[in-house]
Amino acid sequence: MLEHVILFTIAVAFLITVILSPFFIPFLRRLKFGQSIREEGPKSHQKKSGTPTMGGIMIILAIVVTTLIMTNKYLEPTVDTYLLLFVTFGYGLLGFLDDFIKVVLKRNLGLTSKQKFIGQVLIAIIFYLVAKQFDLSTVVSIPGTDFSVDLGWFYVVFIIFWLVGFSNAVNLTDGLDGLVSGTSAIAFGAFAVLAWNTGQFDVAIFCVAVVGAVLGFLVFNAYPAKVFMGDTGSLALGGAIATVAILMKLEILLIVIGGIFVIETLSVILQVASFKTTGKRIFKMSPLHHHYELVGWTEWRVVMTFWAIGLLCAMLGIYIEVWI
Repeated sequence: MLEHVILFTIAVAFLITVILSPFFIPFLRRLKFGQSIREEGPKSHQKKSGTPTMGGIMIILAIVVTTLIMTNKYLEPTVDTYLLLFVTFGYGLLGFLDDFIKVVLKRNLGLTSKQKFIGQVLIAIIFYLVAKQFDLSTVVSIPGTDFSVDLGWFYVVFIIFWLVGFSNAVNLTDGLDGLVSGTSAIAFGAFAVLAWNTGQFDVAIFCVAVVGAVLGFLVFNAYPAKVFMGDTGSLALGGAIATVAILMKLEILLIVIGGIFVIETLSVILQVASFKTTGKRIFKMSPLHHHYELVGWTEWRVVMTFWAIGLLCAMLGIYIEVWI
């Protein structure tokens, strides 16, 4: 019975996004919510200027509606369900403000880094305070081993770092048509398998709702993209996947399953550190996907390669958790 629920959940979220998009994309275009392309980015991206952005609104709507419908019909919504929706919506709202400032107020950098950071931290703290009232464990385990450590009060700092870090990591990855849509579908799919395997069906339903929503969005976001998710979508997805890992007590495993997001972030950190200390760049451009564009790869080849690596990371994560 529940197997059918999972498939039905993916289908509902997928259809919501696919049905909404043909109406929503022209609406964004009429409002002139077009993406501004940074001049320092690859020159080939300048042709994308004006492509409607803030499509993450459709993703978030599909996730929230599908999760609430399916959990109310087949399960009982739990605290975990509402916490997942809270973080997704909260980080999505933060991203929406960032996008709105960029495309409407024409300030290309959006929210200042300080404003965005404060918002991310506040959402993470609220999440922790609520989850703690429902006995969220402060123990962090190393996947594939018997080693674990109770972080105690320091766990709130860990949660802040995880939510802020992964929301920004997914945001950094969102630089090519379909890249985040595909990699996030793979990563959430892996967590859905693990949630199902451990009987956390509410989390599994949320994860597959995300998979269905981003796959529906991918229909319009694959190269050449007709719409971008913007920070609205990428911050929401990054915050959501970190929350899933925390609630499942698979925090460290997220580094493996979300390996693409980690690699992209490390490429930025290494690039900045190298330039500041030696004056030289390691990559032609960071995040890493831009480096491969500049060495001659087509955009679609980069995206397909990163999807494949993301799939390997997801399979490795499942293998570590289930069989080791």
